Amino acid sequence: MYSSQEVGEPSKEEKAVAKYLRFNCPTKSTNMMGHRVDYFIASKAVDCLLDSKWAKAKKGEEALFTTRESVVDYCNRLLKKQFFHRALKVMKMKYDKDIKKEKEKGKAESGKEEDKKSKKENLKDEKTKKEKEKKKDGEKEESKKEEAPGTPKKKETKKKFKLEPHDDQVFLDGNEVFVWIYDPVHFKTFVMGLILVIAVIAATLFPLWPAEMRVGVYYLSVGAGCFVASILLLAIARCILFLIIWLITGGRHHFWFLPNLTADVGFIDSFRPLYTHEYKGPKADLKKDEKSETKKQQKSDSEEKSDSEKKEEEEGKVGPGNPGTEGSGGERHSDTDSDRREDDRSQHSSGNGNDFEMITKEELEQQTDGDCEEEEEEEEEDNDGETTKSLHEKS
Repeated sequence: MYSSQEVGEPSKEEKAVAKYLRFNCPTKSTNMMGHRVDYFIASKAVDCLLDSKWAKAKKGEEALFTTRESVVDYCNRLLKKQFFHRALKVMKMKYDKDIKKEKEKGKAESGKEEDKKSKKENLKDEKTKKEKEKKKDGEKEESKKEEAPGTPKKKETKKKFKLEPHDDQVFLDGNEVFVWIYDPVHFKTFVMGLILVIAVIAATLFPLWPAEMRVGVYYLSVGAGCFVASILLLAIARCILFLIIWLITGGRHHFWFLPNLTADVGFIDSFRPLYTHEYKGPKADLKKDEKSETKKQQKSDSEEKSDSEKKEEEEGKVGPGNPGTEGSGGERHSDTDSDRREDDRSQHSSGNGNDFEMITKEELEQQTDGDCEEEEEEEEEDNDGETTKSLHEKS
């Protein structure tokens, strides 16, 4: 895998370049021969080093990296000193057993499909025309969706692959894959580990602390314990309060005090909102009551309409009868007119059969004027009738 030549120890400059490349070049992780490894792509490593401080010339010194070829030569030195090694991407293929099973299934299904094909051929001819039209419409819609801003792009299916060691260990600029061997400790992890060690040593030396510090730590520990205990008591109390309200209301009211207290949220968000309330009562009963009320209103309206229609029919029957008696006919006609107006007033005043509205003064005056005019007309007709009778008697 590697050359048999003895490789010397890396210099400080090479370690610094490799460390910079290790923490600044984008890497990905995968499995290789049963181990979890980090790998990078050669072209990105070259770009990373060309943007580094070693690509800028200092006073009296030349830049270490001037072109991509100079970076490739330097990375070849790092590869020989085993900071990383070249790997080969191999796409994962299906196992032979799975392929055989699929072939057997295909043979068994082929016999059944031949019988079905003869039946489906006639239907396919008809469907092909419809499918072509649908495809054209679908392509137009897809083109519109792609052009529209804010539309999410379809997720591309990533092909699975595995890494294997490459026979030719040479650094090449391109899409070649290289696996990291060099794994230095980051400065942050070093600092965090140092702080942890110091904290453990300080805790073991607690009896040797000054009295004031020990008293302060004691009060801090008591305060922290009280805070944790208060949160536990609140969690229990809110459950008890929920159960009491739930039992009293028969499961209709769900009241939670500090609903996010035990939720997986931040410290401040666990105390917001203060409470939540949900009503989960029987909604079907409310709907039934509303339906019954609407039915009652409809029935009352229909009854009023039917009464008014009956009155109109009776009035129509009474009006044309007994042509010899004109005076009585006029009086009946006036009665029917007044009844119709009263019905119209009642219908106008009833909103839904229950609510009433006030009639304005102008409407009353108009109605009284109309009644007076009708009475005058009736008197004139009676006078005409009497004059005609007197003339017949004289003749």
